[in-house]
Amino acid sequence: MTGWPSRLTAVLLALSVLAVPTSRPGGAQSYPTRAVKLVVPYAAGGPNDIMARLIAQKLSTSLGGQFYVENAAGAGGTIGTGAAAKAPADGHTLLVANQDLIVQPIIKSKVPYEPFKSFAPVASLVSAPEMIVVHPSLAASNMKELLALLKDNPGKFSYASPGYGTTPHLACEWLFKLAYGLDVVHVPFQGAAPAVQSVLAGHTPIFHIVVPAAAPHVRQGTMRALAVASTKRSPFVPDVPTLEEAGTPGHEVGFWMGLFAPAGTSSDLVSLLQGQIAEILKAPDVKERLATLGFDPFESTPEGLSAHMQAETTKWAKVVREANIKID
Repeated sequence: MTGWPSRLTAVLLALSVLAVPTSRPGGAQSYPTRAVKLVVPYAAGGPNDIMARLIAQKLSTSLGGQFYVENAAGAGGTIGTGAAAKAPADGHTLLVANQDLIVQPIIKSKVPYEPFKSFAPVASLVSAPEMIVVHPSLAASNMKELLALLKDNPGKFSYASPGYGTTPHLACEWLFKLAYGLDVVHVPFQGAAPAVQSVLAGHTPIFHIVVPAAAPHVRQGTMRALAVASTKRSPFVPDVPTLEEAGTPGHEVGFWMGLFAPAGTSSDLVSLLQGQIAEILKAPDVKERLATLGFDPFESTPEGLSAHMQAETTKWAKVVREANIKID
């Protein structure tokens, strides 16, 4: 029994070390002081919403406060994004956005925010490549056959998109019209779900869509995958070649998502949140969930996210300008 006090002291010391919270920057010691809202500028159930709820749950646990999701859908994400831009820069309103954050201001004459001035990038979250798929009835088993079919039948075939000015729309204009001078009819829908249904029914037999949305249908044989628009093959459809492998290089299109705070948010808070996101994306259960959804963790610093946004802006601005895609 003579060693018991010393052993008890050692245990208590060990427990006290475990109880010490993660080191925080000086200006973020008391954060959060109230509930934190994660704005998702889309309807519930989509990829942004699913990811935001996962992040909110993890941040609530790690930072000891309440993080919750508020959906504010409409106008290609600009309504909710504009509202988030006007929120106080105190870290209690955050935005979970995808590439629409930069694409919408390119195609629209007026939106209620400026991507590089209204927000402070916090961290990237996930990414996924897009993929070119067709209805199985279409007489094209690879990209060369598809391009030849469209060339020989100008204006006779159509492609679906989740809406005018969405990334799949711009990607098809880039691939078919700008790269190959093909006449393919664009049929926009109100979201990805009705577009998928139209492709499955064969009404609009061509689709350029993010891999997670199409992969289940490809596996079931109700869609035929021709190529992924990335520099490497997707592990979710490993047998599908890249566009470069299919003979169509220089066309890289992907979905990405990031966390943003209103401009003026302190660097200490941004640093704290970025560190938390980095740890969340490394968690085994989160990795498993993302794999189920078909997304890859896309970890980066605020500077890395900003650089990625700039590169995407340059790419899509060129496509919009050359294809004359505008919404007044």
